[in-house]
Amino acid sequence: MATMDVVPDGDRMTVSMWGELDLGSRRLLPELYDMLTLSGGGVDLRLDAVGFCDCSGLNALLDLRTRALDQGKTVTIRSCGVAVERLLDLTGTRELFTDSALPERPAPPAPPDTDPQESSRELRAEVAQLRRAMQTRPTIDLARGILMASFNLTPEAAWSVLVRTSQNTNTKLHHLAQDLVGTVRGSTLPEQVQRQLSAAVAGANRPGEVAACPTGGPAADPD
Repeated sequence: MATMDVVPDGDRMTVSMWGELDLGSRRLLPELYDMLTLSGGGVDLRLDAVGFCDCSGLNALLDLRTRALDQGKTVTIRSCGVAVERLLDLTGTRELFTDSALPERPAPPAPPDTDPQESSRELRAEVAQLRRAMQTRPTIDLARGILMASFNLTPEAAWSVLVRTSQNTNTKLHHLAQDLVGTVRGSTLPEQVQRQLSAAVAGANRPGEVAACPTGGPAADPD
């Protein structure tokens, strides 16, 4: 099982881990949440000594990142070994643990004839949508990585499979992504979803069937 050591570093916490990051590593989350709360800016991870990492372990790190976003902080991976590096590349999640700070979205000045209360409601709605997208995007990216690794798909083809399965089963995209990630822990997809997913994978493997994912993120509403 994974173990860790925590060292304060300015307004951040440096966490060094070693061992195996798998389903059992979730027992470390309460302590990691505490370290995140005590930090001013977030947590820096050093994973050089982690010899094994699967999707369950990565999921735990994504949960920590989501908690950090809620607090306006960041989680970065400062260094890692081959096992973690390979999983980050397969799932396309490396960029989620970089030094990039949270984007600031200053509110545009309201026109003189605009109702201040209406502007405030619109701003709150926009912030809520942004927060929801930030929370669901890691799960969608992880589900896309699972499809890439399982069916030897390109990132664009995996995105196409997610979107088509979501549309054909009338399932919200982030709910479908959560179900796919859940299969790593042993859960099974509903039969209808399995059929539509198989059909979408078969279509993605045929020339001319793949719809490219737009640069900068999904075009579909993940909610």
